[in-house]
Amino acid sequence: MGTFLEFEGPIQNVVEQIEKLKEVGSEGGVDVQGTLKDLEKKLAEARKEVYAKLTPWQRVQVSRHPDRPYSLQYINFISDNTFIELHGDRTVRDDKAMVGGFGMIGGRTVMFIGQQKGVTTKMRQYRNFGMPNPEGYRKALRLMKLAEKFNKPVVTLIDTPGAFPGLEAEERGQGEAIARNLLEMAQLRVPIICVIIGEGASGGALGIGVGDKVLMLENAWYSVISPENCSTILWRTWDYKEQAAEALKLTAADMLKNGLVDVVVPEPPGGAHADPDEACRLVKEEVKRQLDRLVKLDAEKRIEKRIAKYCKMGVVKKAK
Repeated sequence: MGTFLEFEGPIQNVVEQIEKLKEVGSEGGVDVQGTLKDLEKKLAEARKEVYAKLTPWQRVQVSRHPDRPYSLQYINFISDNTFIELHGDRTVRDDKAMVGGFGMIGGRTVMFIGQQKGVTTKMRQYRNFGMPNPEGYRKALRLMKLAEKFNKPVVTLIDTPGAFPGLEAEERGQGEAIARNLLEMAQLRVPIICVIIGEGASGGALGIGVGDKVLMLENAWYSVISPENCSTILWRTWDYKEQAAEALKLTAADMLKNGLVDVVVPEPPGGAHADPDEACRLVKEEVKRQLDRLVKLDAEKRIEKRIAKYCKMGVVKKAK
């Protein structure tokens, strides 16, 4: 039946009715198709109604839904299962929280790079809950440079609660690794498309988030800090996370309005977790559309526009 969030009660009620009806039809040999169609219509309406009025905090919850597709699912769908994963940063080790490799989209070879959280408890531990170490960002940079060498576009998928904050990560240069990626991505000579598919937290997201076009899924979030941590700093408790989410302006609509992302990709009714294949299809269409435009630009012109885009972000006031 899947997992339901607290505010998805109306959706859960209809889904439970559908499951019971299917069970009755299967066990009793009763024709329930007519009633089933009515319930499926009711389910579509419930999803549309609930998701039309989500608060920022509810969107944060949706972005973390355990049934939501993660990077590897998007990559395999977008690349029609042609993805060949590459490993290691050639310095420390292979960071499992950062995945990358070559794949095909529309007959074009692309370098895919993404943060992977893991779909089960054991896999989440294996993937470090999608929190890369410095070697993860250095692996990402190595793959970007490889893509540049062979003149292949780069597509990054962002979904992380942040870069790993452990002492060992700081000892190996977490800040430097992320900063290096920002510098190198700004100057990379091939097209870069970044897609925020879930959580986009802090420098951990930005470490693979500098691109010619930044796409963001409808129920993803992107911010310098999570609502919980913001609440902890300002109010010394997590109890004000909903107010923090509102104040941070972290939703896709806010990001587009403030010019921090270029495109908001719609999700299926009920969120990406309700129909993962459709969510992947929508992302694939938009990535392909943007790639077709970007590859036509001269490399120098593309870099110039990329840098100008980021220079325009934010507000600068000169002190008198």
